[in-house]
Amino acid sequence: MSIPTEHQEQVAFVEWFRRQFPTELIFAIPNGGQRNVIVAKKLKAEGVVRGVPDLYVPSKKIWIEMKRQKGGSLSPHQKEIIMYLESIGDTVIVGRGFLDAKDKYLSAV
Repeated sequence: MSIPTEHQEQVAFVEWFRRQFPTELIFAIPNGGQRNVIVAKKLKAEGVVRGVPDLYVPSKKIWIEMKRQKGGSLSPHQKEIIMYLESIGDTVIVGRGFLDAKDKYLSAV
């Protein structure tokens, strides 16, 4: 059995979250993925910042960085952004798959 992709894990988390907390806003930050140079330059000019976590829950000031259950590590940019977010009082969860992210979220709220 193959390990789900980060995309699949994030989709599962968002679906679960929206069922469990229908009045809470959760949204994705479009940082990942391969892009051509023109699109990358446009996004950077619009304010996209490398390393920002994948998801945000504004009412709880919780950021969620999704990783696969096995493999996948934080980049130096991600570590730097996480340190900054935590220094201003936000919570950052690094979820190693849907179940890990769900458990960590429930522990944080």
